[in-house]
Amino acid sequence: MTAPEFHNKVIYENSRSFGTVFKSKCKETFFPDDPFRWLKNEPCTRRTRKTIKYFIPIFEWLPKYNFGLFKYDLLAGITIATLAIPQGISYANLARLPPIIGLYSSFVPPLIYAVFGSSKNLAVGTVAACSLLIAETIGEKVSPTEDLKLYLGLVYTATFFSGLLQTVMGVLRLGILVDFLSHSTILGFMGGTALLICLQQLKGMLGLHHFTTKTGVVPVLHAVFSHRDEWKWDSFVIGVIFLVFLQITRYVKNKKPKLFWVSAIAPMVVVVAGCLFAYFTHAEKHGIAIVGNLSKGINDPSIQLLNFDPKYISAPLKTGIITALIALAEGIAIGRSFAIAKNEQIDGNKEMIAFGLMNIVGSFTSCYLTTGPFSKTAVNYNAGCKTAMSNIVMSLCMLLVLLFFAPLFSYTPLVALSAIIMSAMLGLIEYEKAYHLFKTDKFDFLICISAFLVVSFIGMETGLMISVGLALIRALLYIARPASCKLGKILDTKLYRDVEQYPCATGIPGILILKLGSPMYFANCSYLSERIARWVRDEQELTESSGNVIEFVLLDLGGVTAIDIMGVETFVEVRKNLETKGIKMILINPRRDVMEKLIVTKFIDKIGKENVFLSTEDAIDACNFSLNSSKEVKEEDL
Repeated sequence: MTAPEFHNKVIYENSRSFGTVFKSKCKETFFPDDPFRWLKNEPCTRRTRKTIKYFIPIFEWLPKYNFGLFKYDLLAGITIATLAIPQGISYANLARLPPIIGLYSSFVPPLIYAVFGSSKNLAVGTVAACSLLIAETIGEKVSPTEDLKLYLGLVYTATFFSGLLQTVMGVLRLGILVDFLSHSTILGFMGGTALLICLQQLKGMLGLHHFTTKTGVVPVLHAVFSHRDEWKWDSFVIGVIFLVFLQITRYVKNKKPKLFWVSAIAPMVVVVAGCLFAYFTHAEKHGIAIVGNLSKGINDPSIQLLNFDPKYISAPLKTGIITALIALAEGIAIGRSFAIAKNEQIDGNKEMIAFGLMNIVGSFTSCYLTTGPFSKTAVNYNAGCKTAMSNIVMSLCMLLVLLFFAPLFSYTPLVALSAIIMSAMLGLIEYEKAYHLFKTDKFDFLICISAFLVVSFIGMETGLMISVGLALIRALLYIARPASCKLGKILDTKLYRDVEQYPCATGIPGILILKLGSPMYFANCSYLSERIARWVRDEQELTESSGNVIEFVLLDLGGVTAIDIMGVETFVEVRKNLETKGIKMILINPRRDVMEKLIVTKFIDKIGKENVFLSTEDAIDACNFSLNSSKEVKEEDL
């Protein structure tokens, strides 16, 4: 049996039904990792045990846990707790929430994540970008200074919507939606947000009492310079001292990674030093604002504060959707990057469920949106964490703080919090990565800089939408203008390669070989049809002088992964156009999905099964045989 006969026999005897194809596509889309492969041929008890371990990862690692692992997790948990206290207070202040809410948000969510999360390195906490976004969007609807209870209720409602969306996406395995937030989009968005946050901290650094609620660069700078009479030089000097100290510790960490703990405890040192300074100098009497009352006690239930009133629902719903996607993109990307460093893998869909559940439970227990922040996760990783137990240790440390030590932080100067936030945000303006994009991929750089500029000068939501829109346009361009090339044979080999990339590759007399490298959909069919026609026309012009005539066009379909009806109609049209010029169309290596569609639409019957080949070599041998036979017939006639 020849190769083409074998190919056709296999394809025709193994053609799949629509139901089989649909099931296979759904499985590949939603379950590319085949997570339930271990359920096959297993006893019922074992299947149940493995299913529980799969959906609740803590049952996977907890039975094997020992003291040798715990000593590492204990150190890591205590270390990230020292970072969680100042960050929690700072980011709650950024979200215009009572500082105690920031401490609450580092107590309950880490416990939930430790049970359902799949990452061993991720440390849970609040993040600056989402905090600012919450303040901006919820603040447009309700002012926290006028009605704090309503504002809190809408923030908790936004957190609930965010958690609900994240859980649903995880259950339905819709991680593909997060993929539309490309690296360049996140880089530009985070850079613009970091710039906004740094500028907003000028309020605390300068000790201003009046400030704008808007987040753009222009209104923030206008608010700063229009209230120069409120500037306090002593507050500014203290803030600069704290900021310089924090930046020095970051420099030490970067130069000597083993001294990561210097940078990790630096925010806590700033808070303690600030508290002592404010307490002994009565700083509030000199115009240096402090955090104020922080009462002892664990999280109060907040489920009764959730607000679904149609009058206000639009703000928390919009906030929940946007922050859910940002939190997922940031948390999953960070978790994966640190997992790769340890040659491990995490399940993105399980991470979504874990994030969703911890935010749903958090919205019921006076917490606002949490995810896996980079700074805290980096500290957790460098501190040597081994499992998610480090999150439990951090949570227990926060419990002790809430029960006994919270009032001690009441004297924290706001200028110290501003310095902590500014120091953290300066690390998010990654100009080196932006410059790398500029040198390597101008379109990615355009997406990045667009997000940065629009977020900085117009708004966070608009910047995110524009950058995502540009990323989608780029993806559509790839689909609408797919790659195609002319192949030639490299001398003394059996390899056929792009003649533009390999000028030494030569064509075969009377044969034009074209390679299509994209799925054929309605969006690109016209382009591919015109491109094939142009290749044929150009080849005819090149061969006229030598007296050769193109008799065969070979289409290598190995890169065409899928085809729709419009694609099949395009093949029909191309075949007709070629026949009018006396040229025969040959197909090479059509993939299974493509071949099945061509069989169902009867196109293979029209072109003939004998004109479908497994390889370029087989097709050329058949074409040469046909050309030689035709030549012999002509010579006999003469």
